[in-house]
Amino acid sequence: MAPWIFFLFMGTVGFGFYASAAIATQNAAREAVDQTSANTSTAADATLACDSARQELKSLPNMAGTSGCAVAAASVSQILPVAVTAAQVVGPDSFQASQVSVTYQTIPMIPMPGLMGQMNITRTAVMRIKDQ
Repeated sequence: MAPWIFFLFMGTVGFGFYASAAIATQNAAREAVDQTSANTSTAADATLACDSARQELKSLPNMAGTSGCAVAAASVSQILPVAVTAAQVVGPDSFQASQVSVTYQTIPMIPMPGLMGQMNITRTAVMRIKDQ
């Protein structure tokens, strides 16, 4: 029974880590879009969005020594595990809005059937620009 219990325990730990990473990525997207939606001049400021997202993601294991963000979701790596893009868009209510997408690459976990060893999590948030 010990191998089965170990297998279930590792699956639970892996799922918990992925769930925590997904929640942290969503929080990072919300915080970044909140910062960039202050006015029209900051709506597409990727540097401001990157700094805000990295601050929210700093508790994740591979974010401790990260000093920047990748320029696109396809270019996330072990060295730069987060990518942030920011743009000014027309929101669903036809007002100008800020849109931020945050992509985070998890650390490699123990490969198990049904669980990936590593994954990219992308979350997008849109918020109306506040000075309108």
